[in-house]
Amino acid sequence: MRKFLVVLDDSRECLNAMRFAAMRAAHTGAGVTILSVIPPDEFNHWIGVGEVMREEARERIHAHFEVFAKWMRDRQNVDPELVIREGEPVPEILDFIEGDPEIGVLVLGAGTGRKGPGPLVTQLTKNSGALPVPMTIVPGDLSKEKLEAIT
Repeated sequence: MRKFLVVLDDSRECLNAMRFAAMRAAHTGAGVTILSVIPPDEFNHWIGVGEVMREEARERIHAHFEVFAKWMRDRQNVDPELVIREGEPVPEILDFIEGDPEIGVLVLGAGTGRKGPGPLVTQLTKNSGALPVPMTIVPGDLSKEKLEAIT
C-alpha cells in the first residue's frame, strides 16, 4: 500500500500538512505515516537529565499524535502510524524514506511568516531533485475548505 509520510513537529503549518495527507490518503486508499524526529541537541545534558528530557519529548509527541490520529480516524477513516526517531531531522527523514518502499509522497507544511517556509522545507527543497519520492508542500494558511477542494 502506498503511504503518505508527514512530519510532525511543533510548527503551526504542521496541521495543514496532516490534514492534506489524511484527506489524500482517504481519497486514494493510501495510508499515512507520521514521523517525528527528536534532534540530538535536546539531550546534551547529564545522562539522567537527558533521559528524563528524552522521555518527556516522546510523551509530548505521543500526545500530539493522538490528537491528529483521532481526527484522521474519525473524519477521514485513516489509521495513521507513528514513527519516532532521534537525530538530525533531514537525514532521518531521508533515511526513513529510503528504508520504507511503501512511502509514496513526502508531505510538509510551509510557514507563512517572515522567516520563510521553515527549515525542513528550505533544506529539502534544495535537494528535491535527489529525493526518492515526490514532495508536496502545503501552505500553512490554506483554509479547511480549500484543502478539501484540492484533495
